[in-house]
Amino acid sequence: MTTIDAHATATPTRAPARSPAAHATPTPAPTPAPTPVARRGASPEPLSVPPFAVIPGEQVQRALQGREEHLVKVVEETYRLHGAGRSVNPPSTFLRFTDRPTSRMIALPASIGGADPVDGLKWISSFPGNVSADLPRASAVLILNDPVTGYPFACLESSIISASRTAASAALAADWLTRGRPRPPRVGFFGTGLIARYVHTFLAATGWTFDEIGVHDLSARSCAGFRLYLEQSGVPGRITVHDDPEDLIRLSDLVVFATVADRPHVEDPAWFAHAPVVLHISLRDLAPRVLLASTNIVDDVDHCLRASTSPHLAEQLTGDRRFIRGTLDDVMAGRVTVAGDRPTVFSPFGLGVLDLAVGKYVYDEVYRSGELQVIDHFFHEVRRYG
Repeated sequence: MTTIDAHATATPTRAPARSPAAHATPTPAPTPAPTPVARRGASPEPLSVPPFAVIPGEQVQRALQGREEHLVKVVEETYRLHGAGRSVNPPSTFLRFTDRPTSRMIALPASIGGADPVDGLKWISSFPGNVSADLPRASAVLILNDPVTGYPFACLESSIISASRTAASAALAADWLTRGRPRPPRVGFFGTGLIARYVHTFLAATGWTFDEIGVHDLSARSCAGFRLYLEQSGVPGRITVHDDPEDLIRLSDLVVFATVADRPHVEDPAWFAHAPVVLHISLRDLAPRVLLASTNIVDDVDHCLRASTSPHLAEQLTGDRRFIRGTLDDVMAGRVTVAGDRPTVFSPFGLGVLDLAVGKYVYDEVYRSGELQVIDHFFHEVRRYG
């Protein structure tokens, strides 16, 4: 294994191009090295195999920590690229198990165009049984591929990337969907695992404060852990643990669903009579009749209305998609407006392009730090005829 120092004389075969999400810190000019891989739009050059790097979770976390505001901008720009048709985001593929029905693995292939194109795949598992052993429910890796040769050039630990892009998307939606109404003074977290913690971190880092923070979870231990996190983070506002989920929802102006539910368990639209904004991150908590009484915003219509999500069940019940008001990109572009006289529900399926955008940002940051770990000779057969 070789560590690439971006400030040293030696450089990788393929120096990463700057991404629109990257900081303005200039990349050191490379010294002569083997011919790099040609980029889209560049003059034709001989192609070569890029070096393959591995970025472990500690490096990922270091690259992302304290960058919440910037990551929200990365996610916003990616949604705009996706809305403009400058991405490819096929349907996710689910691997399910007959002997482990609550567990699954998901493949999310994607491609981002624009000034700094990248292709790739996230492979993420969800094993709810891990929680009882005090292990995270989800684990993931992200593969980044060079868009010219197709060769993978990095493998990143991706559970942190996945949680960060999910939380950044939630914070972005909370901002846009509450414009035109007073900012919610009360937030309720329905489900208190890692994703809830990341969402709160991103909300706090992007300027949100709350007079009251409500918490509900089936696990008293999870509630206690989340409450301890809130107290240690020093956030203002009264923290209340709700045993009754109805109380949590009725007493919250912003509701965050971050559970592992595999079917709807919140049935009564009357719980939402006060017209809160709902970040329906876990996608399967709300019964169709709750959605049909709400303004529904999604990240991508075709993606969200599949795999037995709550919006998918609503489509099956009604036979059409007219209950979907539009996408978050529609809201940001002004094509769709959201009134505050009924509940607004944001249901994000979770797009692979977001993982790619955040993953490429991490790659660029680690490269610039001089700590990129390259696996020497990872690809052995690199000549067609030996």
